[in-house]
Amino acid sequence: MTRLKFGAFLAPHHPIGENPTLQFRRDIELAEQLDKLGFDEYWCGEHHSTGWEVIASPELFLAAVGERTHNIRLGTGVVSLPYHHPFNVAQRIAQLDHMTRGRVIFGSGPGALPSDAYMLGIDPMVQRDRQDEAIGVIRKLLRGEDRFSHESDWFTLKDARLQLLPVQEDLPFAVASMISPSGMTLAGKHGTGVLSIGSMSTAGLQALPLQWSFAEESAAKHGNTVDRSNWRIVMSWHIAETREQARAEAKHGLFRWHNEYTVGTLMRPGAPAFASPDDAVDQTAFVEGAAAVIGTPDDLVASVRKMVELTGGFGTVIGFIHDWANPQNTAKSWDMVARYVIPEVNGMLDAYRESQRHVIEHRESFERAGAAVVSKIMQNERAAKALAEGSQGQAAMPAHHAPKVTRS
Repeated sequence: MTRLKFGAFLAPHHPIGENPTLQFRRDIELAEQLDKLGFDEYWCGEHHSTGWEVIASPELFLAAVGERTHNIRLGTGVVSLPYHHPFNVAQRIAQLDHMTRGRVIFGSGPGALPSDAYMLGIDPMVQRDRQDEAIGVIRKLLRGEDRFSHESDWFTLKDARLQLLPVQEDLPFAVASMISPSGMTLAGKHGTGVLSIGSMSTAGLQALPLQWSFAEESAAKHGNTVDRSNWRIVMSWHIAETREQARAEAKHGLFRWHNEYTVGTLMRPGAPAFASPDDAVDQTAFVEGAAAVIGTPDDLVASVRKMVELTGGFGTVIGFIHDWANPQNTAKSWDMVARYVIPEVNGMLDAYRESQRHVIEHRESFERAGAAVVSKIMQNERAAKALAEGSQGQAAMPAHHAPKVTRS
């Protein structure tokens, strides 16, 4: 079977009130933990307002993460391309790829927060077109193509070429996709991967079965191909030993995050405030079409398998990092995903279970080995006497195959 990869996405969404310096350090430490646990990818975003999302430069943050990790791939999730000159973006990504020894995934988007675009004087109506234009330019630069010029209404290049190319000869790209077809269409046009962030909402989940067709149709139109293995689906969860424990750990942080940020700050349409922390859990994780899992490892396994069935298949599960629970329980939740969910989803325990069943169901095949041991014991009078007197006919530390023996 094709193994599903697992990663994490850090917007970040941190409630106002904590020391921001310590929040940065904790986010780096979480990346370090996920690297040790064997997670495949770690993504972080770019935002400039709202007070809750405080990473302004994914490249700066991931450079620090790269020094504390060894294997986990590092994704910009995302660089908001309309906010930057494409040449500077390409240079930073190439440098970051060297600093992390070829672990970068370049993720781009048009810019998620209207307040960011407003501060920078950018018309939201041009953001997606600018992202499209910038991707084409950045791909040419990162591939080391011949010098070229480009004239645009928002940037200019003259005989441009990077002096430093990435470590990776074909550095992986991904575009962010919400509910509209634009992200998927862009991925198809440029032949990139996709980071589906809209899957964190019920509406986004309902749109997923149709989403991949937009990428395929666009790819065919532009002579490209898209691969489901490069499709990343973002999911939200908090995991504990029991549903009751997960609920208790997550409910207050979830309530605050939704009411204070999603509703109170972003004022997201169609997102009513929750009446209480328990209502927050019920409406988030225990309604038909719920977009999050608050429960046990088994609950998350079932949800991931359902997501695979819903979408028709994808390559990577990306867990959304949040502060629903305190740092200790959040770290434990990710630990449980690595210990129980990932191996179960990927069939890593199937051979163990088959081996156990085989031994149980074919016990009679191994009786002769036990009889051989007993035979040797019984041939020595003192050994046979010690066995009988010391354990009333049962070996004090029996071999796995040793049968019960009595001396006649």
